[in-house]
Amino acid sequence: MRFIELYFAFLALLGRLLNTLQSLVALGTRVWVSWQFLKSGWVKLQSWENTLFLFREEYRVPLLPPDFAAVAGTGGELVFPVLLILGLAGRVGALGLFGVNAMAVISYAHVLLAEGFEAALGQHYLWGFMLLVLAVYGPGRLSVDHLTGRPGVRRGAAPLPTGAVAY
Repeated sequence: MRFIELYFAFLALLGRLLNTLQSLVALGTRVWVSWQFLKSGWVKLQSWENTLFLFREEYRVPLLPPDFAAVAGTGGELVFPVLLILGLAGRVGALGLFGVNAMAVISYAHVLLAEGFEAALGQHYLWGFMLLVLAVYGPGRLSVDHLTGRPGVRRGAAPLPTGAVAY
């Protein structure tokens, strides 16, 4: 019986230790995934004629005219990451980038779904998952949202009932 008590005490300690990392992991995730989109948006902005060419000839954005899609896509890759990095309307930034990511996959599916591009598609899946986690759980305590007390920010888990063990 002593082993089981020690095991659950270890799990509780491990849970408390890992909980202290939540804010740093959320911040790191926000910065890392945002950086991927910022780089892409910056490249598009620096070579606007090439960007327009790609949206007119290569990308297959549904429903939107190519020039409008180029402006919207580039804008999304530049604005949403800044919101997400700062944690200012962090969930909006995460959902916005999720939409940009989804549109990129849809628009370039003829390439991404081809043989030999599994890693590139997997990268988009990873970014999408990371963005969904940030949208669901919020930007964390190291964010403007948290520091200003903005509504919709997750303030942490509800307190455990007396005698409960966290693991």
